[in-house]
Amino acid sequence: MRHTRALHALTATALSAALVALGSGAAHASSDTAPHTAKPLPAHVAAPYFEAWTGQSPAALAAASGNKYLTLAFLQTPAAGSCTADWNGDATQPVSPSSFGADIAALQARGGDAIPSFGGYSADTTGTELADSCTDVHAIAGVYEKLATTYGISRIDLDVEADSLADTAGIDRRNKAIAEAERWAEHTGRPLQFSYTLPTTTKGLEDNALAVLRNAVADHARVDVVNLMTFDYYDGATHDMAAGTKAAASGLYGQLHALYPHKSPKQLWGMVGVTEMPGIDDYGPAETFTTQNATAVASWAAAQGIDTLSFWALQRDNGGCVGTGGSDSCSGIAQDTWYFSHTFARFTGPRR
Repeated sequence: MRHTRALHALTATALSAALVALGSGAAHASSDTAPHTAKPLPAHVAAPYFEAWTGQSPAALAAASGNKYLTLAFLQTPAAGSCTADWNGDATQPVSPSSFGADIAALQARGGDAIPSFGGYSADTTGTELADSCTDVHAIAGVYEKLATTYGISRIDLDVEADSLADTAGIDRRNKAIAEAERWAEHTGRPLQFSYTLPTTTKGLEDNALAVLRNAVADHARVDVVNLMTFDYYDGATHDMAAGTKAAASGLYGQLHALYPHKSPKQLWGMVGVTEMPGIDDYGPAETFTTQNATAVASWAAAQGIDTLSFWALQRDNGGCVGTGGSDSCSGIAQDTWYFSHTFARFTGPRR
């Protein structure tokens, strides 16, 4: 998914709600706030992406939109070759309580949590995705472990797309680091999951994305969730985006069955995640995820028992730019503010 670094404005309604939430003080807790003890995520969780480069408060927007869980995007290295990951690749925003620590603690205090995400389109095309940048597997695993202990989180997302899908050395380092971090978590008694966010076709993963999972199996890295980006197909067709999501997930199910033949159907569906792009995506009007699509996907996801339901991104969940495609600050369709948040939030189920 894209990382543009631009600061985008919310609609007046959304901004007003966010300011009310900020006024409550939850998002302005001390930067020294200690993380809560890590807790496993729910078996079924709605966790839209939050564009972390905007300068906005994820805790405030979560409160305004009714979200308990957010995926925070993105962490990347400040330069290719580095083994240090910072929020937005900005050295002034390190993995530290001073960067999003108070916000994550506020989410946890409300019974939710954050899922930090590495990578994204910008990092994956500039060599600044952590495992593409750093050649030391132990150092990569150390970053994952530091993230878990600093914020008290229990899942890390890895958004791998574009050039990162062709970096076989980076793929192998990433999976070896996942395996190392998982051993560390088991040894220390800490819950820690990893999700892979990958581009998809309406028939499932293409071979370059599937190769990421094959390598994970070879490296004994447990992948808990495979999160499909069910948008930006760029295949020249006009799509019913809800039908496309279901078809892509069904294709993934078959691919997961081949990789994990001993898992039950319930376990395999429980590894599936989908991330939508509300409204008009980057391709254009032929790929428009409507409010009706959202209702259909939310019902299907609950009935199918998938793990994660998400969308890109929280700041787009308003109707402030009807007719505009691929915006980072609005959906491009007529909608109530926070419509997609409210529709997906009901998907979240009990903890594991």
